[in-house]
Amino acid sequence: MDTDSLHWSVHIGTILIPVADLLLRLGLSIRVIMTQRQYGVTLAWLVVILLLPFLGAIIYLFFGENRIGETRTKRAQKSLAHYKKWLSSLPSIAPVDWSKLHPQLQPIHNQADNLIGIPAMDGNHLELIEKPEKIMRSIIKDIDEAQSTCHLQFYIWHEGGTADEVVAAVSAAAKRGVTCRILIDSIGSSDFLKGSKIKEMKAAGVKIEEALPAGFIKALFRRIDIRNHRKIVVIDGKIAYTGSQNMVDPNFFKKDSGVGQWVDIMVRIQGPVVEALAGTFISDWFLETDNEKVRSRSLDQDIQHIREIADINHQPMIGNVPVQLVPSGPGFVPEAIHSLLLTTIYASQKHITLTTPYFVPDDSILTALQSAAQRGVDVRIIVPEKNDSRLVHYASWARYENMIKDGVSIMLFTGGLLHSKTITVDDEFALLGSVNLDMRSFWLNFEATLFIYNQNFTKVLREIQDGYAQNSKTLNLEDFSDRSLMQRFFENSALTIGPLL
Repeated sequence: MDTDSLHWSVHIGTILIPVADLLLRLGLSIRVIMTQRQYGVTLAWLVVILLLPFLGAIIYLFFGENRIGETRTKRAQKSLAHYKKWLSSLPSIAPVDWSKLHPQLQPIHNQADNLIGIPAMDGNHLELIEKPEKIMRSIIKDIDEAQSTCHLQFYIWHEGGTADEVVAAVSAAAKRGVTCRILIDSIGSSDFLKGSKIKEMKAAGVKIEEALPAGFIKALFRRIDIRNHRKIVVIDGKIAYTGSQNMVDPNFFKKDSGVGQWVDIMVRIQGPVVEALAGTFISDWFLETDNEKVRSRSLDQDIQHIREIADINHQPMIGNVPVQLVPSGPGFVPEAIHSLLLTTIYASQKHITLTTPYFVPDDSILTALQSAAQRGVDVRIIVPEKNDSRLVHYASWARYENMIKDGVSIMLFTGGLLHSKTITVDDEFALLGSVNLDMRSFWLNFEATLFIYNQNFTKVLREIQDGYAQNSKTLNLEDFSDRSLMQRFFENSALTIGPLL
């Protein structure tokens, strides 16, 4: 190539590359605007696309849209009719007498029922378990006594300590003829999926599926950061667990992260609502696999067949606690949990306490919390002092100062990474599950939340929250006065992309 042709090609390249980048940014910006997402999410993606040449476009193409894969989409569409048919049988199981409860509760229930289709069911017995060791021991005991099925679903399964004893219990159950199904998230449990314990369980006959399989090739066709974040255990279709605890022993999990041991909570459940958890698990299971050769015949026959193989049965009323399961996630009713949290906050009249490891809500949730404080509600938000995500830490701190000015109490838990996701309102009702107070839980992850309409349960959960508060330090405005300019810049920069965290 002579000098003139080299000069000509370089000249053309210097024009084409910026033009291609400009057209790419413009095209994707128009696409982002036309998707009509929340203002904060739209703005955050525009910032990423417009400020990062080419890289911003690549990030958006991988993570910007809720693509969950063609195969999974087809399975979801096929199972929707079965799911709706099953839901139609739930209202008559254990109806709640709302006249005996606070008047503010029935409208919240009605909203959740209209969004999801799962009604509150009365007659449940709930046991709160707040220590990871006790949680794992209780699950092991129920697995050891299982007679027909053991279903376990977790975002993270990590080898070591008591988690290995759960592996042994599940393997022993499978060897004695119990049907054991385990569903674990592809990214959250990536190390476990490559380890030795999973081989041990498979050799014992345990059925294991990877939820939302991830990889570079799959990332070309689906959004790989959409994750199944649920934590559900169902034994014999009669006993269930849900909450925030992953299948990890805190003594062995992320020991070098510098945040201390993870602090979690789970609830052990007996009664009619166990059927809703069992149905949610098996729905997730069959979205990932057709290995069990369930073939469509008629709606009634299909549902009856799945009930039989998965122990999904109406359960007797053995307690007095009304409970409503609210599953959420892409392709279901993605705005459900966000809308219900807004209603929950605005319903508070005296006090509301929220615990979460990740606090990066959108403007509507923030406005609801600040409005509650302004009208005299005692609003407490308890978060860990040290977080395993620096971006979340900075984005959260960017919000705290204005919230404190409006009367919201921000409390930093000093006893480890507080991972419990709980809300109590006016000693009347409570929320407990897997949902964090961030946009990922609201819009991207598959989550499960219990709405518990019972004063006694709420009182017990509030006592646990009070224990967290006693092990926390309350922020005040003086804590923000000596922040450096660089720290403020980091906080506000993280806040800009907060809707994507």
